[in-house]
Amino acid sequence: MAAAPALKHWRTTLERVEKFVSPLYFTDCNLRGRLFGDSCPVAELSSFLTPERLPYQEAVQQDFRPAQVGDSFGPTWWTCWFRVELTIPEAWVGQEVHLRWESDGEGLVWRDGEPVQGLTKEGEKTSYVLTEKLGEEDPRSLTLYVEVACNGLLGAGKGTMIAAPDPEKMFQVSRAELAVFHRDVHKLLVDLELLLGMAKGLGEDNQRSYQALYTANQMVNICDPAQPETFPVAQALASKFFGQRGGESQHTIHALGHCHIDTAWLWPFKETVRKCARSWVTVVQLMERNPEFIFACSQAQQLAWVKSHYPGLHARLQEFACRGQFVPVGGTWVEMDGNLPSGEAMVRQFLQGQSFFLQEFGKMCSEFWLPDTFGYSAQLPQIMRSCGIRHFLTQKLSWNLVNNFPHHTFFWEGLDGSRVLAHFPPGDSYGMQGSVEEVLKTVAKNRDKGRTNHSAFLFGFGDGGGGPTQTMVDRLKRLCNTDGLPRVQFSSPERLFSALEGHSEQLCTWVGELFLELHNGTYTTHAQIKKGNRECERILHDVELLSSLALARSAQFLYPAAQLQDLWRLLLLNQFHDVVTGSCIQLVAEEAMCHYEDIRSRGNTLLSAAAAALCAGEPGPEGLLIVNTLPWKRTEVLALPRPGGAHCLALVTVPSMGYAPAPTPTSLQPLLPQQPVFVVQETDGSVTLDNGIIRVRLDPTGRLTSLVLVASGREAIAEGAVGNQFVLFDDVPLYWDAWDVMDYHLETRKPVLGQAGTLAVGTQGGVRGSAWFLLQISPNSQLSQEVVLDVGCPYVRFHTEVHWHEAHKFLKVEFPARVRSPQATFEVQFGHLQRPTHYNTSWDWARFEVWAHRWIDLSEHGFGLALLNDCKYGASVRGSVLSLSLLRAPKSPDATVDMGRHEFTYALMPHEGECCGPDTSLPLSASVAPTVSGEHSSSPTPLPSFSTTRPFPVCAQGPSKTLALFPLPTASTSPCWRCPPQARHPPPPGAPFQCPRPQSCWRPSSRQGPVGCGERAGVPSWARPRPRPPPPPSVGGDQPPGPQAGPEAVRGPRQPRGLLAAHVAAGSGGRPL
Repeated sequence: MAAAPALKHWRTTLERVEKFVSPLYFTDCNLRGRLFGDSCPVAELSSFLTPERLPYQEAVQQDFRPAQVGDSFGPTWWTCWFRVELTIPEAWVGQEVHLRWESDGEGLVWRDGEPVQGLTKEGEKTSYVLTEKLGEEDPRSLTLYVEVACNGLLGAGKGTMIAAPDPEKMFQVSRAELAVFHRDVHKLLVDLELLLGMAKGLGEDNQRSYQALYTANQMVNICDPAQPETFPVAQALASKFFGQRGGESQHTIHALGHCHIDTAWLWPFKETVRKCARSWVTVVQLMERNPEFIFACSQAQQLAWVKSHYPGLHARLQEFACRGQFVPVGGTWVEMDGNLPSGEAMVRQFLQGQSFFLQEFGKMCSEFWLPDTFGYSAQLPQIMRSCGIRHFLTQKLSWNLVNNFPHHTFFWEGLDGSRVLAHFPPGDSYGMQGSVEEVLKTVAKNRDKGRTNHSAFLFGFGDGGGGPTQTMVDRLKRLCNTDGLPRVQFSSPERLFSALEGHSEQLCTWVGELFLELHNGTYTTHAQIKKGNRECERILHDVELLSSLALARSAQFLYPAAQLQDLWRLLLLNQFHDVVTGSCIQLVAEEAMCHYEDIRSRGNTLLSAAAAALCAGEPGPEGLLIVNTLPWKRTEVLALPRPGGAHCLALVTVPSMGYAPAPTPTSLQPLLPQQPVFVVQETDGSVTLDNGIIRVRLDPTGRLTSLVLVASGREAIAEGAVGNQFVLFDDVPLYWDAWDVMDYHLETRKPVLGQAGTLAVGTQGGVRGSAWFLLQISPNSQLSQEVVLDVGCPYVRFHTEVHWHEAHKFLKVEFPARVRSPQATFEVQFGHLQRPTHYNTSWDWARFEVWAHRWIDLSEHGFGLALLNDCKYGASVRGSVLSLSLLRAPKSPDATVDMGRHEFTYALMPHEGECCGPDTSLPLSASVAPTVSGEHSSSPTPLPSFSTTRPFPVCAQGPSKTLALFPLPTASTSPCWRCPPQARHPPPPGAPFQCPRPQSCWRPSSRQGPVGCGERAGVPSWARPRPRPPPPPSVGGDQPPGPQAGPEAVRGPRQPRGLLAAHVAAGSGGRPL
């Protein structure tokens, strides 16, 4: 007779069911304790320990020694290979048999020479299915190998996840046995967990919640863990409940398998290769067992690694891609940082990624997939559309510390008006696990209810890899269409965005950057990585340009397409969002610096070959030629090499995209009307530098007390304030040390005060004048700086060397301007944008520290001040104070970050007109050029060392005696809103994407809307010479050069940059090519 109905207490009933499925409580009698049945130890276990990551064929040939469960092995980053001999008991015929393996290291099972299963305790993968049903004829004995990495899923942090790795950490295997797996128990556990989730998630006021709880309670009543014959009845109760369908208006969740793997972060690049294998081989098993399961995979670099190291696995992925279950997404080489890479580098991410996906999987991506980077440039929509991308997915803005982003599905509009359909999974995660709580959150948190009825649900362990599990897939299968919950379907990115486009007329538009209100310390952390990034971006530009010109001049020149692709891919790898940002461990940072050195070395060799071919047979009077890689004529001061290792300063003019012979010593004669630089030191120790364009005054400690634009007489420094003021801040974030700088750091501002009398005159004047000083930042850190002004130059440069030994400090330099404006302008990729200088709203306040590329500008009507730099990205403009972020000192995950010696240059330029006016584009930005070496040089000449004679656009000599003026791109590279409207239109939605040749340079084409606006030829109005009183008498020093010199820098119109066109452009003047 059935039991009589009884009153039920919500909490006790809920907890009764929880205990019935608990892995901790009552496992001797509950259902969880019956998940595995009979077990036996492995027949034999032996191991081999190595510091190397050996391929399988080499590893299995090593000397394996007896081992047992509980043995320790290590240390961190080593690898322990286990040989596992198995003998399956005869009594297990007809049953599902697993190898149970638990270790605190990441494992990979090898069977018959191929990887077959990842084993990661943190990723809930602790068993490998040997057979789903042991047959009479199946072998009873077999040998497996388990490759165990001495690191966890998220590295090996000492104490906390993001702490520096513990180099002496040891690992062990805590379980290695054979066991019978009860699939029917697993299914019941999934059902009971989902019913519990519905009871909790829907709440006590919901009828369906009680139905779920009562069904689960009834299943517990019926189900006897010791009597499997009771399981089908309990299973039928669950099926009846989940079979009750929802209405047609239910929200549809598109479930996509996902496995975010950081290409390097708390582990080195080489470990990521194995993480990919461990994760994706498990995904292959899931796709085999679940035909409806679809997995989205980004980052071409990781797939290229798998192709190289695990060709069998790569072939399986291609097979499932043909079935539509394995879907490459993103279109980029890696999931790069969304702020710091140059526009060209971002385009190359898509070029390399799309080309790889097309070649290996027969299809390019239509969606940009970047779920975990630290903000998104306003230029990305135009770059995406120009590269065949129409959709964008991320979730990172859910991390905003101050403001909640108002949308989950919307159109994102870039600088030129290009739009892409953007979607943020409303569950605010890329690592869901298929729980009812996550499903309900996806609906409840959706900020576009009523506008769209579809959303993404990305499930699978991520960051350190792992990916989806069978349990996650089973949960989502059960929830496909259940009353009380949204409809769940396995889907693809294409189907997701197609459904979203069906409601596009209802969607809102967000214009401009997607600024992450967190992790803004990454604009500054690890200064050497950021310097290497900027330098190598420029080197590759120059190699491609000079190689293209050499090819245009002679068909005999062999364009280095393959070498350039290798170097670009190396640079793109370093632009992964945890590398170029500096938020990685020391081991990764060291690898990144080696990559930069490789690019410099090989790039300079290619540069030498191209320059030698380009200038062959045309030596200058001194056997010296100067090459200009920019599309306008340039006149600048260079340090020309002389016999015996000496250098001589000279003012040289080089045509656009061309070259000119270096001036001879006899030609170094005064040339009027160029005014020489005058340097005067007053009795109080202050120094004045004047070149007739600007006049600079430094106080006796090196601070800037006056900066006058001579033509107009306008003072640029705020009244009663000083510029070039170094300031130190306490820098202790809430948690993410290398990532975050918090708003409260501004409350700890401490000016670094110098000692009077330390300022001294360097170069005496003539073509160049300079002054230098020393500054003690703290008892442990020092700074030296040379302030330089060249003849005809509209800006003053600050060459800086810092010996930095601090802990949780932040160094900046400030310039209070005599300019008032509610907005400042910041250079971004292929353009610029404006940000507020005030804190009126929380959205303004959250931008207390922002990023920019080579310049920032604060302008009012008729006058402005620009701050330029050669390798910095962090900046801010608060009120009228321009601030450049120089160095940080976080201690995790890299305890040594930024410690040591640094060199960098920044510059200050006052100008007439507004920043975006027709005549006010910055002619040059700070950069440091590599050396052009000779074609037959055995090794490239190293970068020139820091010296008082180095100009802002550095000229360097190689064995070929060919010099190069390297590119210092203009500020005016963004769409000009004064252009006719037809020049600003984004590409049409159906515009085809074409795969370029390897040697092509990929830039948004003028046909699809310019990324820059051509400036009027000639000198900008604020830099043109004005009538001025006679100069004071000369104080000596180098004199302006003679016949080879020219007028102030003249800029021609910018050459159009085609999307798929090579870097070939005609020069003007001199010897055009």
